Order: sequence, then structure tokens, then C-alpha cells
Amino acid sequence: MRPVHDFALQAILAGADSTSEVGRRMSVSKQAAAKTIAALEERNYVARESDPADKRRQRLYVTPHGLAMLSEAESIFDELRAEWERQVGAVPLAKTEALLRELVGGDAIHVDAARWMGPGAGS
Repeated sequence: MRPVHDFALQAILAGADSTSEVGRRMSVSKQAAAKTIAALEERNYVARESDPADKRRQRLYVTPHGLAMLSEAESIFDELRAEWERQVGAVPLAKTEALLRELVGGDAIHVDAARWMGPGAGS
């Protein structure tokens, strides 16, 4: 699993049920979204089903295997965060998280955008 796979799974869980919609939500091309979805399908994290309203259309959904993997990833992150808290303490970690929220703001971060990598990136 790579971060892009998690972003795609989260987009699908949030309602992006087509390659085009996953691409829009991740701010990547349809081709890039298709490659990511293909990798997720190959690993049985995502599958397709016929749209009840239009049998020609195939809708994406996260499989039980994909949901289990996301749950495991969340547990791993919780363990990492607990380790960070043991290393630096609850208050410093909370301050760091608050500062990061302040820096990021309410807008989504698009990892393919140059601004994600910092000032001057991509120029």
C-alpha cells in the first residue's frame, strides 16, 4: 500500500464511484486514477458492481478486504502516534498537531500539486 492507494480508497468511501470521479477528488488525471484503481482491484481492495439505474455503468466500491486493510492501517497509525506521545509527551504532540492543522487549514491537500511539497517546489 502507498499513500495514493489510501487516498483513492477514502475517495471511493466518500462516494466517488467512477474512475473519473476518483480522479477529480484526488486532483489527478483519469489515466492516473485508472492505474491506481487497477492496482486496488488487483489486490482485492476495490471491486465494481453494476449500477442498478444503468446496467451499462460499473460502480466502484471498497471490498471487505479493503475495509479490513484500512482498519489495520488506522491501528498502525494509532500505534505510531502513541509512540510519538511517549517520546515527546502529550502536550508537545498536541501542540504539533494544532500547528499542523493551522498550517494546512481547511482546504484539502492535493499531493500532486507543487504547493504540497513546499514553497518554490515545481518552479
